[in-house]
Amino acid sequence: MAKIISGKEISQSIKEQLKEKVASFETKFGRKISLAVILVGENPASKVYVKNKILSTEYVGMKSLAYYLPENSTEEQVIELVKTLSSDNSVDGILVQLPLPKHLSENNILKHIAPEKDVDGFLPENVGKLLLGQESTIACTPFGVIKMLEYEGIDLEGKSAVVVGRSNIVGKPMAMLLLQKNCTVTICHSKTKNLKEVCSSADVLVAAIGRPKFITEDMVKDGAVVIDVGINRTEAGLVGDVDYEYVSKKASFITPVPGGVGPMTIAMLLENTYLSALRREDNGI
Repeated sequence: MAKIISGKEISQSIKEQLKEKVASFETKFGRKISLAVILVGENPASKVYVKNKILSTEYVGMKSLAYYLPENSTEEQVIELVKTLSSDNSVDGILVQLPLPKHLSENNILKHIAPEKDVDGFLPENVGKLLLGQESTIACTPFGVIKMLEYEGIDLEGKSAVVVGRSNIVGKPMAMLLLQKNCTVTICHSKTKNLKEVCSSADVLVAAIGRPKFITEDMVKDGAVVIDVGINRTEAGLVGDVDYEYVSKKASFITPVPGGVGPMTIAMLLENTYLSALRREDNGI
């Protein structure tokens, strides 16, 4: 039976460490670290995410700035707010909660965030630096996955890693981070042939495809480390991309849903905000 990697426990440990680091920052630089969150519209799930982010931000001692804009806000109005926050020296991180209402362009809005305040790690400047192995802000979810593996002391060097999913915010950066840890990485997607065979060769299998219980027992190697990034709402409740009940009997380590990768994403958002504040002080921005 697999050992459960508890994102809930690990994220709490990270937050406790952050409390101390944030307090030291405040003592050293005489100011609070601040994170600005922009929510446009009334998406119920987004409201819950934003509330949780605000509570976590305040828990570690950072200042939370929340901006709620109506559903019918124009692109110009949202961009104007993003530009204002980007030029505000008291703001260390900016997060635009996604998805945006359909009439707004995600790319047009996000590109106005100052790269040093892009705590989601979504901007081309940060993605490019990650690809080149330079210091950058890393997308929160894959960053959280790497922290979980490190926390459990799982040696990644020379291992075969398979990432199922090629999204810009999880699949691609996840592959880059595993490559940096000296894994041999394969990215799979909807057009991959012999998916079962590819997945069953993995020492480390990361599922980020957005399909409930897609990864079944026969797709997993005995003793593999299985990371389930998926969060799918079904009639039976929240389930991951992995058929947990059966795969957990075969894997050596596995993340649950909920309580696995999810809590890590918010913890790494706070870590990114702290790192952003440090870099800004070091570079005099």
